[in-house]
Amino acid sequence: MMISKFPLVLATASMTLVAACDPSGPNAHRNTQQGAAIGALGGAVVGALANNDGSNRERNQAALIGAALGAGVGAAVGSNLDKQAEELRRQLRSDVGVSNNGDNLVVVLSQDLLFATNSTAVSGQSRSELGIVANSLNNFPDTTVNVIGHTDNVGSAAFNQDLSRRRAQAVSSVLINGGVSSSRVRSIGAGLTQPVASNATPQGRQANRRVEIIITPN
Repeated sequence: MMISKFPLVLATASMTLVAACDPSGPNAHRNTQQGAAIGALGGAVVGALANNDGSNRERNQAALIGAALGAGVGAAVGSNLDKQAEELRRQLRSDVGVSNNGDNLVVVLSQDLLFATNSTAVSGQSRSELGIVANSLNNFPDTTVNVIGHTDNVGSAAFNQDLSRRRAQAVSSVLINGGVSSSRVRSIGAGLTQPVASNATPQGRQANRRVEIIITPN
């Protein structure tokens, strides 16, 4: 009886995924490699299931073809994340954070840079930075954009929730006016519920007052 090689295909793809996710390795294009690994594993599974009624050999061939196709798609998605992150870091101010976690890009702008106290009007300086983000989003159109407003804990929770929502909407409007399709953009107010630092210090409260633009491949 022929022993199926499909588990070996899955094991190989899984080891590739682990290697691609290893943060200790020399990996200048981590997301390209990680995307390829994830695509390969998913493609192998889909290919095998699609040919579930065939022989072991046919299922193995379908799995390998699916892995190859999936790796190509996954690598393309990861490569776009890498390229967009590099572009944004190069063009934006140094105090605008850009992080790439392999699943999405997160652009973080301080609300003290974006808005005056208790205001929802985006400053002229920040409009320039958001214009750069809008151009990047237009250059990489196959993504979804969540704009999330955050506050510190000064004032009531209800006040901060409303302020964060209106500030997220204001940032979203600038991106949409920059040519980004409104169907891609969602505004979310998180209020004071997701701090990244302690609200016990002025520095911590300043870090918590922010808007995050989360860019996720479709």
